[in-house]
Amino acid sequence: MNTADNKTTGYPSIDRPWMKYYPPQISQMQIPECTLMEYLKQNCPGEDVAAIHYYGEDILWSTIFENTEAVARSLRTMGFGMGDQIPVFLQNVPQYFYLLLAAEKIGASLLCRDNTLEENVDAVNQSGAKTIFAPDYMKQHELDAYVSDSYTECAVLVSPLINGSYDAMPDYIQNAVDSFYSHSPANGSHTMNWNDFLALGKSYVGVVDAPVDFNRPLLRAYTSGSTGPSKQVIHSAHTMISVIHQMNFYGSQGDFRPSWMVTCLPPSLVAVVVAMDLMPLASNKYLILNPYCSPDDVDLEMMRYRPNCWPLLPLFADVLVNSDRIPDDYDMSHLFAAGVGCESYNNGQLARMQKFMNDHKCQARLTVGYGCSESGSNVSLPMTPHPIGDGNAGIPLPLTTISVFKAGTDEELKYNQFGEICISGPGLMLGYDNPESTANTLMIHKDGMTWLHTKDIGYMNEDGVVFVLTRGHAPRFGGGDMATLPMENRLADAKIEGIDDEFFVLAPDEEHPGCFLPYLFVVLEDGHTPESIKDSVRACLEPYMYPVSIFTLPKRPFYHFKTNRLGMSRELHTFQQVSCS
Repeated sequence: MNTADNKTTGYPSIDRPWMKYYPPQISQMQIPECTLMEYLKQNCPGEDVAAIHYYGEDILWSTIFENTEAVARSLRTMGFGMGDQIPVFLQNVPQYFYLLLAAEKIGASLLCRDNTLEENVDAVNQSGAKTIFAPDYMKQHELDAYVSDSYTECAVLVSPLINGSYDAMPDYIQNAVDSFYSHSPANGSHTMNWNDFLALGKSYVGVVDAPVDFNRPLLRAYTSGSTGPSKQVIHSAHTMISVIHQMNFYGSQGDFRPSWMVTCLPPSLVAVVVAMDLMPLASNKYLILNPYCSPDDVDLEMMRYRPNCWPLLPLFADVLVNSDRIPDDYDMSHLFAAGVGCESYNNGQLARMQKFMNDHKCQARLTVGYGCSESGSNVSLPMTPHPIGDGNAGIPLPLTTISVFKAGTDEELKYNQFGEICISGPGLMLGYDNPESTANTLMIHKDGMTWLHTKDIGYMNEDGVVFVLTRGHAPRFGGGDMATLPMENRLADAKIEGIDDEFFVLAPDEEHPGCFLPYLFVVLEDGHTPESIKDSVRACLEPYMYPVSIFTLPKRPFYHFKTNRLGMSRELHTFQQVSCS
């Protein structure tokens, strides 16, 4: 029951106050019960329409459907069938889509990972698969590791240029592609190229299609490992469609078909597959795949393609703001949907990026979103009436419920109370590959609903706006529970002279188990030192927030496109520090 107009309980999961911002037709939305292929066909604007642009080549919807059929037959020929896992280590190339849809057709699932070689080999070993799909620049020692340490007998090697044209690439993209190739690429009896793989299926005469089941596993992707151990997250066609269907109207412009660019993000991440690839495809956007753009060159690719929509991550925004290649008079008005996801964005970062957009005539308001692999990607949308900042991550998607609970329990908190952010809705993962981990993350509460416990800390206000503040509780010995975003925002809002950028890292307190200590990393303007800003920093913070030390960096470090806090916490001993005591 939607009680948004008659709020009486004080509990977000019951009141659902955010629904007042959605029109009635949105609130009546229902998730289609169909396969991913059926969903794409239902939303396809025509088989002769270009679905994807890939380095000078337009790929029609009919091409996607035809290639899916061919790939499915070849997968069957190689022995893949219902319930099997198909390891895929490709970049965001067209062949990835054919494999995903073909896997659904035969009842299998894709297994995707982008971690260390040892971790990737372990994932294949756990899958029991005899064939993997990898780019043709895979090194020989990498293939040898799969063959010797897992069940792998064959690697189907996929060239970056089965589609597209090398000549259509600017020189910096060509250089990026060339840089992947070494003097010892994988070859030999354990390899097969893509064309030979497709040829296998031409003579297949058995049954191709598995019984339809849109609730079986379809995508197995690992978390990035940037905030802790990497975990395998399992999604079905239904859980992915549930997220896509709730977001389909995002970035739409009436009868105008917007372009949507995805740069250098691997489909080993759930958010890339669901929200950045499939969602625009399913909502009639012109998807520009740009997997071989180096992160350092996203500024050039923005100016070359001039996309209407472009999923930004903190690393990309940082490159834009600090670019000396974007002319002062560059007109960025082509971008009418701009949001930064992946991690909490502090007020200083927001202000710098919004100013950059305003200075370049972009009329879009910079927004931030919230979601995770376990929730199928996004769970919130920008909430226009409230100022962006202070952790505002928008309102829940229309069929998604977000609330705040006492950490690890089913005790729901009321508005403006800090606790663990939890999510319930049709887009939640089927689980991890580890049942114990699944049970600790997906919990059935006393309301009968399944809730995803995110370990993120925040609160919800009376309008249903979610504020995400930090990950996990971080008590300090002697009192005080530290939250990185509010601490960073205090410094950002103070506009301390000399600080160009700053972020906190919370590291375990070795002398007091279970407690943490804060360390401040700063990018300083010329002429300033940690000593010169120390007093101003302390003046902005509560005593329990005082950093133990201040470290200087030439620029913000990134890992998997987000601030590399975990890496910094492991390397504290390597930095020259200034005590803040």
